[in-house]
Amino acid sequence: MEKNEIIILYGENISEMAARLAEEANLADLIGDRKKYIGLKPNLVVASPAFEGATTHTAIAAGLIDYLKKHGFFNISIIEGSWTGGSTSQAFNMCGYTKLAKDTGVRLIDTKKDSTRVCDCAGMEIEICESALNMDFMINLPVMKGHCQTHMTCALKNNKGIISDHEKRRFHSLGLFRPIAHLNTVARNDFILVDGICGDLDFEQGGNPVYSGRLIAARDPVLCDAWAAGQMGFELSEIPYIGMAEELKVGSADLGKAVIRELNSAIAQKQAVSGKLKHFIPYISENNACSACYAALIFALSRMGRNELGTNNVSRFNGKICVGQGFKGTTGNTGVGQCTKDFKNSCPGCPPSGADVLAFLRREISG
Repeated sequence: MEKNEIIILYGENISEMAARLAEEANLADLIGDRKKYIGLKPNLVVASPAFEGATTHTAIAAGLIDYLKKHGFFNISIIEGSWTGGSTSQAFNMCGYTKLAKDTGVRLIDTKKDSTRVCDCAGMEIEICESALNMDFMINLPVMKGHCQTHMTCALKNNKGIISDHEKRRFHSLGLFRPIAHLNTVARNDFILVDGICGDLDFEQGGNPVYSGRLIAARDPVLCDAWAAGQMGFELSEIPYIGMAEELKVGSADLGKAVIRELNSAIAQKQAVSGKLKHFIPYISENNACSACYAALIFALSRMGRNELGTNNVSRFNGKICVGQGFKGTTGNTGVGQCTKDFKNSCPGCPPSGADVLAFLRREISG
């Protein structure tokens, strides 16, 4: 797998999906020496089950561990530290990582209990946990989700779990963006497998999951986050640490030079919504929609907010925005995705990104 590649896989069997992406990326060759110490870094910010949209599905780690062992790698650790005030051990238990470690023999490392080392991160001194620094190869397992302060979190911000609670507090006092960028000049991102199954809409603790049903493999954390930002409807300028990390030579945010490989097509599934997502149901006419396309529409509507989605504006859509395979070959007023290409107004893409849908809907409102 090249640094400028992003590989996407849709499905339901998460552990098999993780193993297949590892095969597609030739992960074993990327790691090399079978004696290397390998760290898996999930997002376990809180003790919350993955289906609520905050934490990394255990099945991803399980699929990778199975793949790694089959290829002769046995020095494997799961490394994480929950947010300040949270209990990593509770998160390990709640999310199934304690059982996974017992069943597979991998080591669990709670960075809250770890010693730290002050590192020069491109001119900014940051305390990083020794366990992460001592790994030969780090596999980042972030959740693609929203965040109440930085708008989104994915690969770059997930490494905040390998610093001390003291350092986490300092990051917040510094505004998060720049220290996140500097941290990743030293924090390793040797391979990234993004949990895009059901990340929360806009809050890192979960509660409003948006089902996308996909996993994403990457090697460049800056490119990975640039792509994820677009999927969630954000411009790069709205997530400053991406550009800052690029300036620090962590990676490239140039999606124009990226090679995006989708190994299969998104599958149509019943779109369950909860929490604040229910506010968007009146604006949508869904008929056998694929998860990623539906998620892009939800992301876009959430970015618009209630003011833009007022009665006068929604009337331009004839009250509904259509999405789904059930609209293939039919006509209508406003639709999202390739399946509505025969509509009067349609946002192309299979699936379109959240940013594309957002721009399309705003053009429709403006007339």
